[in-house]
Amino acid sequence: MKTTYLGLIFLLLLFIACQPAAPKEEPATQESSAVDSLIYPGEKHFKSLRQLTFAGDNAEAYWSFDDSRLVFQATNEKWGAHCDQIFMMDWAKEQHPDSMPELISTGDGRTTCSYFMPGDTTILYASTHEHDASCPHSPAPREDGKYVWPIYDSFDIYVADLKGNIVSQLTNEPGYDAEATVSPKGDKIVFTSIRSGDLELYTMDIDGSNVKQITFELGYDGGAFFSNSGDKLIFRSSRPKTDAEIAEYKQLLTEGLVKPTNMELYICNADGSDLRQLTDLGNANWSPFFHPSDEKVIFSSNHASERGFEFNLYIINIDGTGLERVTYDPIFDAFPVFSYSGKYLVFSSNRHNGGTRDTNLFLAEWQD
Repeated sequence: MKTTYLGLIFLLLLFIACQPAAPKEEPATQESSAVDSLIYPGEKHFKSLRQLTFAGDNAEAYWSFDDSRLVFQATNEKWGAHCDQIFMMDWAKEQHPDSMPELISTGDGRTTCSYFMPGDTTILYASTHEHDASCPHSPAPREDGKYVWPIYDSFDIYVADLKGNIVSQLTNEPGYDAEATVSPKGDKIVFTSIRSGDLELYTMDIDGSNVKQITFELGYDGGAFFSNSGDKLIFRSSRPKTDAEIAEYKQLLTEGLVKPTNMELYICNADGSDLRQLTDLGNANWSPFFHPSDEKVIFSSNHASERGFEFNLYIINIDGTGLERVTYDPIFDAFPVFSYSGKYLVFSSNRHNGGTRDTNLFLAEWQD
């Protein structure tokens, strides 16, 4: 789920009179300095940084198993994507600002959460296109002022080839099925579904069979990723605790909505056992992904923000110790994903967007 997070940033900005300007770039004297000028002071884990997209809202980029391509979702009027559609790029090639990557989704409805399947010849993603070719409506501003996400009950999970032809449908249950990702071992898929009446995590075999529910507590469990070994899961959850929070959560669910402003990270075995809360930072902690060592997790958070809208990347040990800040963006960094080799990190950011609302993809050469 990408667009709703970005909407949160823009909603908060409406209530802030001013914000710090992004650091101005120094004139580049050579190619390496042009790359490094994208790196903010303090971002010591980035050996280099390159911008991959140049307009629109671009997010949730995921690697092919051989690390040669990226698949991502984007809203870009110039590409004919009026709401999120799935695109693919060869990241190693120079990306021209006006070029359009290859469209993988149908172009109808809204899509989310694409992921390469084993073999790199097919791609998994969720879409609403069979319900309606038009983009589904976004929720109107609420009278109570609370920020909410839509949980579209028309989302189902599909597999398409690299030309955009749908080759199979993996879910066909009433209600929301989305946020699917694939184990690096190539044997399992984890996804979020409301089929139990609550938003829980499920796993299934790579062909869609053997579906198993693996979380059972009240709350929105989503955005799950396997560890590199395939034996653990990291995910974010907004779990209500008080009677008032529980009542609000249940009421919003009946409206097809959730409130995402308070989320923490949870970790468990791939079968759901040994579940434990990893963070207790407050505010929104989300988009987690395992470090190549499987001993750490990188994620996005606004827990340190006094104004609520600065989201930056952090890294933490899987025992909850050693919290470290990774990025220093004045507005928004999120969706960090390591390449299978561990050499690169792709993420979404509002940096270097000329003061627009554009969110673009950036590729960092990672150093521990």
